Amino acid sequence: MKKFGFVLVGAASLALAGCSGGNDDALNNVANADASANLDALANAAAADAEAEALGNQAAELNQESNAADELNATGTTEAEENVSGM
Repeated sequence: MKKFGFVLVGAASLALAGCSGGNDDALNNVANADASANLDALANAAAADAEAEALGNQAAELNQESNAADELNATGTTEAEENVSGM
């Protein structure tokens, strides 16, 4: 039984020794860091574009509301009539 234990420990040691080779994944980490910096820049640019578009849409809506209010006020009534209708 002791021989079997020694053989088992020896086989496990050889298997683990085979896994201790060079770290090839370390080379890919540099490329991933560069890619993440590019992704951050792209995400920031997309967020800025989306914000600019939202502000443009908001400005257009405000202009439409302003024009609609001007049309309501331009009914040709006198100030006295507006005061009466507002009561």
